[in-house]
Amino acid sequence: VTTFKMPEDFQSILDKQMIGPTTENLISSDFPAQSFRPKVQIAFQRLPGQCPRAIEVERKRRLYLTFDIAQLLASKGIDSNELVPRHHDPGNMPTIRERKDPVFPVYLPLKVFDDKDYECRTPEEWISLGLEPGSRDRKPVPGKALLPTNDVLGHEDPKNQKLIYKWIDVGVLDYDKETELYLVHKTDKNGLVQDEKGRPILNGGVTPEG
Repeated sequence: VTTFKMPEDFQSILDKQMIGPTTENLISSDFPAQSFRPKVQIAFQRLPGQCPRAIEVERKRRLYLTFDIAQLLASKGIDSNELVPRHHDPGNMPTIRERKDPVFPVYLPLKVFDDKDYECRTPEEWISLGLEPGSRDRKPVPGKALLPTNDVLGHEDPKNQKLIYKWIDVGVLDYDKETELYLVHKTDKNGLVQDEKGRPILNGGVTPEG
């Protein structure tokens, strides 16, 4: 019985205990886990001594998370805010001293330069990443979109000179084959994709009422 006698300085022993951080994922997300997994061209069954497929997928996932498209473009001298065509004011054209070309301003949309030759997934495959096994609801897929910071003015006049465009975290909800455009929704400050009532947006935002 004396073996289980509680020490007198028991509280000090508890204070000295150092417990490491939990390995449980405590971050709440509206995106399914498989939507962050990269596509790798590796066989499922590997020979002894070769890198297993699961490890290669995890390595690619961590590598891609370190990339930032805004920083990659800035390193090449590209201002993301100037990628979207705007209305031009002939009476207020930039001068040569401002290091801007007054003769040939940006006027072509980005989709003109879109190249699909090196796409690792089709649009349908990207959207299908929102389907979780055993669930009928399709969740949004994480992405980045070049959108105006002013939502109201951005919808009224996307080419307004007052707009500021930035790469913003979004949830991809749907894809239109005819227009070849994605339907996206900005994430909130917590990285969630929710409607005005705080509910997760599922199945491309289609409600029972249509």
